[in-house]
Amino acid sequence: MSTRLASGGRLLNKGKQLKFSFNGKQFTGYEGDSLASALLANDQMMIGRSFKYHRPRGVVASGSEEPNGLVNLGEGGKFEPNQRVTTTELFDGLTCTSQNHWPSLEFDIGAINNHMTRFFPAGFYYKTFMFPRFAWKHVFEPIVRQSAGLGKAPQDRDADTYEHFYAFVDVVVIGGGIAGLQAAKAAGASGAKVLLMEQTPHWGGRAPVDGGEVDGKPVAEYIDGLVAELQAMDNVTMRNRMMGAGVYDHGYVLGYERVNDHTPMNTGPRHRLWRIRTKQIITATGAIERPLSFAGNDIPGVVLASAVRDYAVDYGVSVGDRTVVVTNNDDAYRTAIALKKAGLEVPVILDARASGGGALADEAKALGIRVENGKGIAKVKGGKRVTGVVVCAQAGQGAMLEEIKCDAVAMSGGWSPVVHLWSHCGGKLIWDDAQAHFRPDAARPPKGANGEGFVIPAGSANGPLELAGVVADANAAGVAAAKAVGQDSSVAAPAVAEAAEAAMEPVWLMPQGAGPELRIKAWLDYQNDVKVSDVRLAAQEGYESVEHTKRYTTLGMATDQGKLSNINGLATLAGQLNAPIPEVGTTTFRPPYTPISMGSIAGEARDAVFQPLRRTPIHAYHEDEKAFFEPVGHWRRPYCFPKAGESHADAVKREINQTRNSVGLLDASTLGKIIVKGPDAGKFLDMMYTNMMSTLKPGKCRYGLMCNENGFLIDDGVVARIDEDTFLCHTTTGGAERIHGWMEDWLQCEWWDWKVYTANVTEQYAQIAVVGPNARKVIEKLGGEMDVSKEGLAFMEWKDGKIGDFDARAYRISFSGELSYEIAVPASQGRAFWDALMEAGAEFGITPYGTEGLHVMRAEKGFIMIGDETDGTVIPQDLNMQWAISKKKEDFLGKRAQLRPFMASEDRWKLAGFETVDGSVIPDGAYIVGTGVNANGQRNVQGRVTSTYYSPTMDRGIAMGLIDGGMERLGDVVEFNKVDGSTVKAKVVDPVFYDKDGEKQNV
Repeated sequence: MSTRLASGGRLLNKGKQLKFSFNGKQFTGYEGDSLASALLANDQMMIGRSFKYHRPRGVVASGSEEPNGLVNLGEGGKFEPNQRVTTTELFDGLTCTSQNHWPSLEFDIGAINNHMTRFFPAGFYYKTFMFPRFAWKHVFEPIVRQSAGLGKAPQDRDADTYEHFYAFVDVVVIGGGIAGLQAAKAAGASGAKVLLMEQTPHWGGRAPVDGGEVDGKPVAEYIDGLVAELQAMDNVTMRNRMMGAGVYDHGYVLGYERVNDHTPMNTGPRHRLWRIRTKQIITATGAIERPLSFAGNDIPGVVLASAVRDYAVDYGVSVGDRTVVVTNNDDAYRTAIALKKAGLEVPVILDARASGGGALADEAKALGIRVENGKGIAKVKGGKRVTGVVVCAQAGQGAMLEEIKCDAVAMSGGWSPVVHLWSHCGGKLIWDDAQAHFRPDAARPPKGANGEGFVIPAGSANGPLELAGVVADANAAGVAAAKAVGQDSSVAAPAVAEAAEAAMEPVWLMPQGAGPELRIKAWLDYQNDVKVSDVRLAAQEGYESVEHTKRYTTLGMATDQGKLSNINGLATLAGQLNAPIPEVGTTTFRPPYTPISMGSIAGEARDAVFQPLRRTPIHAYHEDEKAFFEPVGHWRRPYCFPKAGESHADAVKREINQTRNSVGLLDASTLGKIIVKGPDAGKFLDMMYTNMMSTLKPGKCRYGLMCNENGFLIDDGVVARIDEDTFLCHTTTGGAERIHGWMEDWLQCEWWDWKVYTANVTEQYAQIAVVGPNARKVIEKLGGEMDVSKEGLAFMEWKDGKIGDFDARAYRISFSGELSYEIAVPASQGRAFWDALMEAGAEFGITPYGTEGLHVMRAEKGFIMIGDETDGTVIPQDLNMQWAISKKKEDFLGKRAQLRPFMASEDRWKLAGFETVDGSVIPDGAYIVGTGVNANGQRNVQGRVTSTYYSPTMDRGIAMGLIDGGMERLGDVVEFNKVDGSTVKAKVVDPVFYDKDGEKQNV
């Protein structure tokens, strides 16, 4: 049985006992325990069930590579499924439950699958559920949906908070074992700014457990000295409980810090996602011990030898009273020696190597431990826990030589460097025959924009497994990183005393000649129930690519992403294909290294800041005036300004009439404002817009249309030329960020060599439209040096100057058809300028108007609006806007697409205006019905409405829309459908309803 030892437990504070519960049972542990060690200390050997066959599962590892120990952690708003017991720190009051069983862990109905394995081989879901066809929906699908997934989805709102953090350093060191510490020291000593992260709560990694001497000191003491040195360096930042989640292009690293998982009662964020930019990355991520593949290697109590050692030394916990050790390398002898010194029984060490081990084997024999060379395990006895092993010859087929009673098995199949982060950004691997693992290929590192490598592996993550090689390699990595960032480091690697170890021998199946009866019980992927026989079957059925085999068998697709199973699976596949392992290759390593919480990805983006509301500098005025707001992108804009007792429709009517008859004010600050600057700015805008912008003179404005590469309209706006190299492009409110991103996409990916700079300055300015016959009088009343007369500032011109005491840029443009000035002032002056205009316009009855008044007035003038007249399928020609397409330019975005036969067809619906015969308003979204019905029995249509309003100016319903035939249909009477099934008749008219000659805007 597993229990707490009287000795050991270097990480524990035995003076502080903690209470926790598992499946409702109350247990105790100590401060410093992991949840796994605390469960084992209470003899909770079985922790869950496997995914497919619901086989009993216990802890097999001690770190983030653990595939079995997943639990539902917490309750209510603190609940989270699939939490690893090996990386969860124990805290007082912790509650957890096991997963993937019903009705209980001990008695699971799903375990019946274990007796039907012959019907559920690899890829069975590709071959079944096909007949009879009706059974899928009514029988198979409900069963599959009920069985899918691990854990339970949270039901309550997450009670925790999360945050993002940004860091800029010279060198990032990922991994805080002895290699990471030594590399950080070497890099930090040069003066480089270093960030060192370690995913566990403790520094030093495995070295204090495995022992050794560095610089004449015990390795644990040397590590303490390293930590103290690094903490004293102002240029070095150290973070534990922080995982290097991913490495990306341009030196971008994601760090995942578990801030308060171990102290959930504390205030502050639970997790912090670090977004880091760095020049060099050192991956000192260590190595993972591989399991051995033998029958019954998944039974609770079969544990990696290094993990057995960790639990004994770090936590003072024995996995069993009698532990059989089985290995193909010397490292497992350390476990046997540690157990023997802790007073536990090690009946035998089964070494698959016929030649046996080295100095460590001699030490084990000296302690009285029996060692059997050339032997292995034929199968493990037991069900919910280990009861014994059957010993066989490794070279044979599994014939029993003897049966040994035991309650735990410590297995070691060699070590694999953690190459995930190296591989995330394109680092290549090379096969090491001596150690039987893939390691980083230093000649093919991830490369930055300058063509140089920016990731350096260090320590066992680079291949060396013995302490001397690990420390020397790490020191060299730190020196190299310092040099790469322009610093010099003179730190020398310390001396390491270490006995030589015997060479390991690869063992991919135990025994090597195991027959079908043993292979079908030899597990590769513990969580997804993938066996040696499954991988062989996949190869037999033609799945020779490792990526195809992965998907066919689900090997390496569990929450551990194959950390324990991949190499054994690759070797099994290679053996079946009779191909070298390097030829078979590896699967793709993708971030994050281990799962990260959804909350950390979202960070602070929740509640009020999930989608922050954007407000103009004049927003407070709108609120004070009780404006009715509508969402426009992320902005809230006034729809109208209703007075007491006034309906929204009446408010809009009043605002329009007052603006047309005297003067109105519109807060236009939300319109996008993008500066495009550089020697190639004109050439760039000629490609962005359908018409010519490079010929625009400074001081002038020009309206332009913007299409995507498919030819469809995506935005419009007025472009002002500031000087020879500078333009200011206005966009729609909802298009500012999108169009700025669109411009940058083309500049960075297509025209990267053009000398153009763009900046989104939307929020730097407040922009106010002063509109109506008295607009000029209001502005002139404020005084100032700016001449806004017809001659001083003509239509489609702009001018900088003083209006009153305000720094202003006035554009003589109009979206209403009236005399209009759009005046931009610095955002800090926006509210004061608005108030000054309201005061100056009081004698003229000045009134603010909202977006609905804006929309109605532009429709009265026949001006299009992106999002109304366009829907992603409309081109400028559909809107009778051929005049805005330059015939002088060789190209612009969308030009070639618009030449395609379908786009150039005369059969496309074209824009026209509509007036209802009875003066009513056409419903939004209405279609123009045609004659007959289509194949679905629906009435044919010949067009649709795009904008429809009641026009106070015309005192009737007006509309714009697309109709087959367009302006050629002038005078025709058509019918629009209504929701109740009836229709409303409308006459096809010119879409310009008001001031067709444009006289009012030119006064």
